[in-house]
Amino acid sequence: MISGDLQSAVERSRAHAPFLAMLLDRESQLLDDLEAALADPLATAGSLDADLPESRRLRLARRRLALLVALGDLSGRFDLTQVTQLLSDFADDALDRAIRAAIRERTPDAEPIGFAAIALGKQGSRELNYSSDIDPILVFDPATLPCKPREVPEEAAVRIGRRVIELLQSRDADGYVMRVDLRLRPSPEVTPIALPVEAAISYYESQALPWERAAFIRARACAGDRTLGDYFLSAIRPFVWRRAVDYGTIREIRDISRRIRDHYAQSQAFGPGYDLKRGRGGIREIEFFAQIHQLIHGGRDPALRVPATRDALAALAADGRIDAEDAAALSAAYGEFRTVEHRLQMVDDLQTHTLPVGQEALDNVAKLAGLADSGALIERLRPHVERVGRVYDSLAGDEEPRLPSNPEALEPRLAEAGFESPSGALRIVEGWRGGGYPALRSPQAREALEALLPGLIAAFAQAPDSTHAITRFDAMLSRLPSAINFFRLLEAQPGLRQLMSAILCHAPTLAEQLGRRAELLDGLIDASALEPVAEIPVLIGEMAACERGVDYQWQLEHVRRLVNEKRFALGAQIVAGASDPIEVSHGYARIAEAAIDVLAAATIAEFERAHGRVPESELVILALGRMGGQALTHASDLDLIYLFTGAYDAESDGAKPLGAVVYYNRLAQRVTAALSVATAAGPLYEVDTRLRPSGAQGPLSVSLDGFARYQREDAWTWEHMALTRARPVFGSPTARSAVQAIVDEVLHGARPERDILADAAKMRDEMAAHKPPKGPLDAKLLPGGLVDLEFAVHVLQLRHRTAFTPRLGRAIDLLVEQGLFSPAMPAAYRLLSRLLVTLRLVAPDAQPPGETTQALIARAVGLESWDAVVASLEATRQEVAECWAAIRVGD
Repeated sequence: MISGDLQSAVERSRAHAPFLAMLLDRESQLLDDLEAALADPLATAGSLDADLPESRRLRLARRRLALLVALGDLSGRFDLTQVTQLLSDFADDALDRAIRAAIRERTPDAEPIGFAAIALGKQGSRELNYSSDIDPILVFDPATLPCKPREVPEEAAVRIGRRVIELLQSRDADGYVMRVDLRLRPSPEVTPIALPVEAAISYYESQALPWERAAFIRARACAGDRTLGDYFLSAIRPFVWRRAVDYGTIREIRDISRRIRDHYAQSQAFGPGYDLKRGRGGIREIEFFAQIHQLIHGGRDPALRVPATRDALAALAADGRIDAEDAAALSAAYGEFRTVEHRLQMVDDLQTHTLPVGQEALDNVAKLAGLADSGALIERLRPHVERVGRVYDSLAGDEEPRLPSNPEALEPRLAEAGFESPSGALRIVEGWRGGGYPALRSPQAREALEALLPGLIAAFAQAPDSTHAITRFDAMLSRLPSAINFFRLLEAQPGLRQLMSAILCHAPTLAEQLGRRAELLDGLIDASALEPVAEIPVLIGEMAACERGVDYQWQLEHVRRLVNEKRFALGAQIVAGASDPIEVSHGYARIAEAAIDVLAAATIAEFERAHGRVPESELVILALGRMGGQALTHASDLDLIYLFTGAYDAESDGAKPLGAVVYYNRLAQRVTAALSVATAAGPLYEVDTRLRPSGAQGPLSVSLDGFARYQREDAWTWEHMALTRARPVFGSPTARSAVQAIVDEVLHGARPERDILADAAKMRDEMAAHKPPKGPLDAKLLPGGLVDLEFAVHVLQLRHRTAFTPRLGRAIDLLVEQGLFSPAMPAAYRLLSRLLVTLRLVAPDAQPPGETTQALIARAVGLESWDAVVASLEATRQEVAECWAAIRVGD
C-alpha cells in the first residue's frame, strides 16, 4: 500500500512527466515496497545481478535512481539537499566504477591507480541537478598509470579516458548513465582529454584564467586514484585561494561577475521562457555572488571555502562578509529555483533550465510541481527573481558597465552604439578577447583591456568612420609587444584614455602613425606631451644626446624617434584642445630646425671621415616656404637650399679628396637622405630642393657667390617671392649672417627689374589651373585662401621693399601698420592658418568631416560652432579675394 504523498507523486509523474511514466512502467517492481526503496535509494538502485556487464549495471542503476529520487522529491520525502547529494554520490560512484573498469579491461592484473577524476561545478559541491551532466578534469601520473607493453603513458591515459566516457554516455535500450563534458580542462581545443598531473599543476600555477579560479572553489577528487587527485588539488590551492587581493585579482573577480550577466542575451526577462539558470536574478547569479565573495575573502579565512552554495552563503553571513538577510533570501531563492529546475528536467529527462514558452507546457510543469497552473508557478518564483537581481546588482557598485562577453549580445550593442559595421567591429573585439596578439596573451592584459573597452568603443562609434577608428586601434594593438601597463595607466587616467580615443577617432593622420609605430605611445603617456615644445637649443641637446659615440645609424634612429614622438604630441595637443594651432605650427618648425641641425652635423661628421673637410668652407642650409616662416603643419615638407662658403674650386683634405662642388653636392644628398629616408623608426620629412638656383636642373648645392649672382642677375619673380620667407637654419653664425646679407640685399633691390604684379598674377593663375583645391575646406588653395593671401603679401613686400620678415603673420602686421594692407588681413591669416594646421590632422582630404570632428575644428579655431566655421571661412575668403583682386589691378 502506497501512502498518500507517494501516491500523489506517482499520479503526477504519470500524468505530467513522460520520462517518469516510462520509468514507472519499466521499474514497476520498485512500487511493491516503495517505502523501503526510498529508505536507501542508492542501495536499492545498485542491487542488480552481479553477472551483468558493468556498463549495463550502471545504466540500470541510473534508471532506478532517477525514478526513486523523483518520487522522493515530488512527494516531499527528500529535500533539495538530499536530492542533489543522492545524484552526486551516484555520479561519483559511477565515474569511479567506469575508471576502474576502463583500466582493468586493458590491464586486468594491475591496480587501478595513477588516474583520477576531479569533480568541478555542481558535482564538486554535491549539488548535481536531476539531468545534469558532469564536468570532471581527468589527470594521470605517468609513473604509476598501468599501461600495456610498449605503450607510452600519455596514449594509455587518453584511451582510458575515452573508454570512461563511452561507458557513461553510450545509450541503448536501457538509457544512459550520464553525460560527460570535459571542456573545463585547460585549453580543451588542443589538449588531450587526460592531462599529466604535473603539466596540469604547471598550467594552473602560471596560465589559468579567472573563471577557472571560481570553478575550483567546488573542486574535489571524486573518483579513481583519490590520493593522486588530492595531491593535484593541494598543489594548486594557492592558485584558487590567494591571501592577497591585488589589483589584478579584483579585476578578475569583477570579470567573472560581468560574464554571467551578459553570457546569455536571451531568456533574461522573467516570465514564460525565463532561464532559471542563466537569467537575470537566477541560479547562476546566486552561485557567483557566493563564489566572488569566497574568492575575495577565502584566501585568508579557510572557513569560507565551503563548496555548496547555500553553505557558502551561510558561512559568509556568519563571518559578516555579506548581509544576513541577503544570505537568507538568496538561499531560499536557490532552493526554489533548483526545485523547479528539477521539475523541468523530470518531464523528458532533458538538461533544460528554461520555463516553457507555451501555456500548455508551462501549466504541465506547474501541475507536476503540485501547483494549480502556470500563473501560480510564475507568481511563486517572481519575488525570488526580483530579490536575487537586486542583490546581485550590488556587486557592480560604481563600476563602469562592461561590454557583453557573448557575441550574440555584443553585436546589437555595437550596432546601438553607432558602428556602421557592427559585425566587423565584433570580429575585431572577439579577436582581442581571444588573445591572438602578443600584448593580449596574458589574462591580466585582456582584463585590463576589458576595463577600457566601454569608453573606447563609445568613442570609436562616434568617429566619422567608426570602422577605421577601431581598425586603427586594432593595428596598434597588433604591434605592441606588451600592453598591460599601458592599459592600466589609461584606466587610471581617463583623460589620457579620452585623448587616445579622440586621436583614433578624429585624427586619421595621427592614427595611421600610431598604428604603424606603437612606440609613439611612449610620448603620449608622458604628461609633458601636452606642454609647449621646448626652444631649439634644448631640442638640439635632446636630439644630439648619443650614448653610443660616433654610431651614425644610431644617431639617425634616435633623432627620428624623438622627432616623431614630438610631432605626434603636437598633433595630440590640437585634438585635445590644449594649444592654439598657430603655436603648434611654430612648434613643428622648431622641431624640424633642431632635427636639421643635429642630422646635418652628424652627416657632416660621417662624411668627413671618408672625404675630410674643404678648407675655409662649410655647408649652409637656407629654409624657405613654411619652414622658413617657422609655421609648419604636420604634413609640411621642408623647402631647403644647400649652399657652401669658400671657393668653388677648392678640394677636400680627406683620404678620398673631392672637389668642393662634388663634395657639397654629395654631402647635400646625404643630408637630404638623413632627413627623408625612412628607417625602422619611421620617416621624417619630405625635402623639396626645387627652389634652388636653376631649379631641378641646377646643382643640388651652390656656392654663396653663385647663389648671390643668380639672385641678383637671373632669378625670376617667383624666386624672389620665395626669398621673402628665406631663413638660414644651419651653419656657423658667420656663414648664416653672410647668407642673410645676400637675401636682404636682393629683397631690398639688388635684383633685376621685373613686372612683379604681372608675373605674380600670371603665376597664380597657372597655379590655380594646375593645382586646384582638394575640397571645400582647402584653406590653402581655395580662392581667397592662404595662397592668395601669401601672393598679396609678397607682391606688396617686393614692390614696396618693406616688411621683410620670414614670418607671414608678422609681415602682414607690418604691412597693415604701414597702411599698405587691409586691417582685416591679420584676422584672416589667423583663421586660415588655424584651419590649415587643424585640417591637415583631422580632415587631410579637405572634405567636411563628421559632426563630432566638426566640433573639434570649431574649438581649435576659436569659434562656437561648425556653422560659424563655415560662415567665417566664406567671409574670410571673400575678404582675401577682394584684397588680392585690388592688388592685381594696381589699387
